[in-house]
Amino acid sequence: MACRAWSKGMSAQPIERTVIVGGGTAGWMTAALLAKALGGTARIELVESEEIGTIGVGEATIPQIRHINAFLGLDENEVMRAARATFKLGIQFNDWLRPGHSYIHAFSDIGLPQGGVPFQHYWLRERTQGGTHALWDYSLNAQAAAAGRFARMEHVGSSPLTGVRWAYHFDAGLYAAHLRRVAEHLGVTRREGRIVDVDLRGEDGFIAAVKLADGTRVAGELFIDCSGFRALLIEGALHAGYDDWRQWLPCDRALAVASARVPPMRPYTQASARPAGWQWRIPLQHRTGNGHVYCSAFISDDEAAATLLANLEGEALGAPRPFRFTAGMRKQVWVRNCVALGLAAGFMEPLESTTIHLVQSGVDRLLKLFPDARFEPAVRDEFNRQTRFEYERIRDFLILHYTTSERCDTPFWRHCAAIARPESLQHKIDVFEASGQIFRAADELFTEVGWLQVLTGAGRRAAGLPPPGRRAAAGAVPGIHGQPARADPARGGRHARARRLRRRALQGGGCGLIRRCRVGGAGFGSPLELPCPPRPVPRC
Repeated sequence: MACRAWSKGMSAQPIERTVIVGGGTAGWMTAALLAKALGGTARIELVESEEIGTIGVGEATIPQIRHINAFLGLDENEVMRAARATFKLGIQFNDWLRPGHSYIHAFSDIGLPQGGVPFQHYWLRERTQGGTHALWDYSLNAQAAAAGRFARMEHVGSSPLTGVRWAYHFDAGLYAAHLRRVAEHLGVTRREGRIVDVDLRGEDGFIAAVKLADGTRVAGELFIDCSGFRALLIEGALHAGYDDWRQWLPCDRALAVASARVPPMRPYTQASARPAGWQWRIPLQHRTGNGHVYCSAFISDDEAAATLLANLEGEALGAPRPFRFTAGMRKQVWVRNCVALGLAAGFMEPLESTTIHLVQSGVDRLLKLFPDARFEPAVRDEFNRQTRFEYERIRDFLILHYTTSERCDTPFWRHCAAIARPESLQHKIDVFEASGQIFRAADELFTEVGWLQVLTGAGRRAAGLPPPGRRAAAGAVPGIHGQPARADPARGGRHARARRLRRRALQGGGCGLIRRCRVGGAGFGSPLELPCPPRPVPRC
């Protein structure tokens, strides 16, 4: 058996031609990452048409995107200039629990476990004894965001606590153009053309080639569908099917519009609840990206547009652009010799800024399970299994926001209150409320800290603690630096050093962590004030 398996493996033929259908961020990110990872061992061709635009709105990301830039060898300052980017420390949720309530899902650690006891048990114990300190008092990202500050700081001095974790806000069209330059430098070939037909092999139904409007036939062995909502290959040609999740995520339309940039420039995304959905605000260097995600069963398109425009901070720079979508995912994202990535694979509203991450994780998964010319079913099935797991866990995290709201002021929010949660989500909430514990699989996207922040922001509390948590010394809350300290963060000798470090960070002194600089000159437009890193930046 072992000999036969070895012989079978040795006879495999590598994929020599990969065709990517569609550009934009999804297409060019896929092209660049594949070209870098495969190192020129296969031909990669990307087909896109200038006739077909991309969504190209202001995009918010999560910290994992920094791994992409590092893998591609991109300089962060260069990327930020090219994409008119700003730094992001988290997402502020306004009016979700109730009107006037606000909290932040910050990217940094919150405290550290002590003696095997998770930090939240100390904090929860303190709350039961009348403590008033918010969970976010122990988050460096949250404190920096509240102060409107940023620093490239991986660690807090010599303490065990990690420092600032950040992501970006950027112009998605400009970021895609930057990735295109990188991909073409790595040898990716771009072909201009609009696809009008797909040739399938008669013997097995695999894609043989795509046909362009000018008659050109582009053949390949592996096809990657990055054609967005159109899903030309995975659905149009291969009929993968779609799982509709509107029973849990009822929003089905969005309007996007840019507005003039108005100070202050906040180092975080804002997601504000509205009568029939929510509105995003994404600060870029040159403008602000805005959008209104809503449910068409509860508000008309005209009313949704009026709500969006009435809640801009600056003047609208055009008319709102409409998008229609259905929350969900393909029943299979890999069918035969076609893999769908990005919006072609599925869609979940950008409430937690996961759109680009799903492309990134899809490419990473594809590289780990990259097929040979046999396209073994086991490899395909594992890819589909892992992708579904990731999508469903993100889906649950989004549902959490809607179904834990106390709002009952509009029909939409009363509808959300009546939504029956998936069992996977309900179980996670039940375990937390019963024990204060948060359990997640190792390959879930959102961490225990992320779940803790949203559960806390949604008003959920633990009714009990396990024995280690109950034994936590009364009032001994691990401070921001990860050492036990008095519950009052304004006092306590052990907390003093962390308090000084945090104050120095937020004030921009001492450590040289934060300063403000002006960016102007050719390629930048009007001078503007940006949070800048401690090391020199060109033209600062």
